[in-house]
Amino acid sequence: MSSKVTIVDHPLVQHKLTLMRSVDTPSTQFRQMLREISLLLGFEALKSLELTTKTIQTPLAEMEAPVLKGKKLVFVSILRAGNGLLDGMLDLVPSARVGHIGLYRDPETLEAVQYYLKLPDDVGNRKVVAVDPMLATANSSIAAIGRLKEAGATDIVFVCLLAAPEGIDAFSRAHPDVPIITAAIDSHLNDHGYIVPGLGDAGDRLYGTK
Repeated sequence: MSSKVTIVDHPLVQHKLTLMRSVDTPSTQFRQMLREISLLLGFEALKSLELTTKTIQTPLAEMEAPVLKGKKLVFVSILRAGNGLLDGMLDLVPSARVGHIGLYRDPETLEAVQYYLKLPDDVGNRKVVAVDPMLATANSSIAAIGRLKEAGATDIVFVCLLAAPEGIDAFSRAHPDVPIITAAIDSHLNDHGYIVPGLGDAGDRLYGTK
């Protein structure tokens, strides 16, 4: 297991994740829980952001107050399920730039096939947070991070809701420089490449599709 994996075991994260796992949880509640969890995962993913100071006037006095240093962040959603995490991340940092990478998993080979790519032009000069709820086979995530690196990104962190050991191992071999932030590491993948016990297909549960 990679030493660059961080499990966010905050009680609220674990409680909300349990609600999301339940087969009885409807799409509306599933979406809301994912949005709320993504805020908490975002705190962990962004804890190393650099600060500088600026002079401000409070109602009582002038002071040097901390502010974020450098260019705005870039959040990159790995479509389509990544948008469920993206919404919460933007609640946390509304000024962030946004990119999208469209990938789908070939049902026969389980390999990632790209169908869309749109990133900020200067992604190489910004900290990038790539989001996708599930790190299962990791084929899509590996491909997405590869596209980001091809575009010049060097400061990347990957945030997911659930991960499988197989996915973590594959991702860490392909991108050992990219930290992984997740809420839980589950037991294994089944023969169809789904995380067990997992929560099913995140995209289908987000949007009520099958």
